[in-house]
Amino acid sequence: MTQERPLLNRRLAAFGTTIFAEMSALAASTGAINLGQGFPDTDGPEEIREAAVRAVREGRGNQYPPGPGVPELRRAVAAHQERFHGLAYDPDAEVLVTAGATEAVAASMLALLEPGDEVVALEPYYDSYAACIAMAGGTRVPVTLRPHDGAFRLDLDELRAAVTPRTRLLLLNTPHNPTGTVLNRAELTAVAELAVERDLLVVTDEVYEHLVFEGEHLPLASFPGMRDRTVSISSAGKTFSLTGWKIGWITASPDLIAAVRSAKQFLTYVSGGPFQYAVAEALALPDSYYAGLREDLRAKRDILTEGLTAAGFTVHRPAGTYFVTTDITPLGEKDGFAFCRSLPARCGVVAVPNAVFYDHREEGAPYVRFAFCKREEVLRDAVERLRTLTA
Repeated sequence: MTQERPLLNRRLAAFGTTIFAEMSALAASTGAINLGQGFPDTDGPEEIREAAVRAVREGRGNQYPPGPGVPELRRAVAAHQERFHGLAYDPDAEVLVTAGATEAVAASMLALLEPGDEVVALEPYYDSYAACIAMAGGTRVPVTLRPHDGAFRLDLDELRAAVTPRTRLLLLNTPHNPTGTVLNRAELTAVAELAVERDLLVVTDEVYEHLVFEGEHLPLASFPGMRDRTVSISSAGKTFSLTGWKIGWITASPDLIAAVRSAKQFLTYVSGGPFQYAVAEALALPDSYYAGLREDLRAKRDILTEGLTAAGFTVHRPAGTYFVTTDITPLGEKDGFAFCRSLPARCGVVAVPNAVFYDHREEGAPYVRFAFCKREEVLRDAVERLRTLTA
């Protein structure tokens, strides 16, 4: 080909291969322990996996499921929102099943943005957010979370100052990946008041809603004035350790669901038919399941955070998610990219540089993220390897 114009369109040219692909490939090639990409190393509940097998054998979902999702899952999602958050949604008009939360975010951006609209998002942010905003022709406006008293906090004055007449929506993630911050009631109240005052839409990524160790998860849709202007997103992957199934969902007002569905139908159209039936059963698991998951990950968090502290990192102990952010400057390091690329050779562990989640790369330069959704023996092995950094 002799075309001078680049093959990749300019909106995506800046993104390239995701850091997760790069670091996971590095883990595979070196045999290092992969604490970079956030996937569990054990599968979810056996009865839920068997439910998927049963659905396949019984011919449920093997052909195209309904566009909005199978009725059983939509009813289960609505019941979940009522059970855990006291939010009532009509499963027929206010629930939409998606190919994971990533598609839910993409469909929301494509549906709700016009070129030139501004999207205020909390920085650092999951890398697909930036790409989804770009694909929709929007302009992202980051508001940076910064360390304060051991946690990354939202500056509400900075958030308010970021909103302009061009702002269309706020993109919120709590519990927050990668920092582990859980926005509290006062912060969410201020966000809700700002959204109502400035007549903004809000898209909330709540996939870690059941992985909160300190504080509580408070859906923004439950705050005054927010029920009809919030697109709430969650998924089965993190809650049930079934990340490969890619079953997510949106709850929102009928008008918002209709708008997002208009975009989603031209992305995957539908996906994961048999898995949808299985996830419907998963959402009905007893409270003991959710409590057990949380306590298991709390213990794993403590193993890794204590080990990282002993290895010389400054550790920002997460209140939620299954990630921990560390500062590498006490180790005499300042470049997270260089540190993560050298770490497998130095001690046989893979992590992810947080700078990839920032527009302001200098803000994230000294931070590195580790995942603790791994077996306890793997985490203890990783901790012992990391100790050699200061040996």
